[in-house]
Amino acid sequence: QVQLVESGGKLVQAGGSLRLSCEATGGSIGTYTMGWFRQAPGKEREFAAAIYYTGDYTQYAESVKDRFTISRDNAKNTVYLQMNSLKPEDTAVYFCAISQRWGRWSVPDFYSWGQGTQVTVSS
Repeated sequence: QVQLVESGGKLVQAGGSLRLSCEATGGSIGTYTMGWFRQAPGKEREFAAAIYYTGDYTQYAESVKDRFTISRDNAKNTVYLQMNSLKPEDTAVYFCAISQRWGRWSVPDFYSWGQGTQVTVSS
């Protein structure tokens, strides 16, 4: 069974950038849609970005569009989330997960969640 491990989260000032990584072990993610979600304290987990298994298509939540970029390297079994122009409201635990379909961005459509990585943006 595929396991996902997120990394790269840390404390950063508003306007700064971070690159998150999601490495898969125990199997290949090369044929799956991959997604990034985030969960702020006291809030529900929400969709941030997704990428088609070939990397040809991406999808973003309106709140991160034009600031975040999702990418993947199937040879390295890794998905990335480049986050620019960070805002305090981006503060959350960021998770990656797998989906067997393209076009649905809800939490129940994804599985094999990692443990998450904390991103904190100070004002």
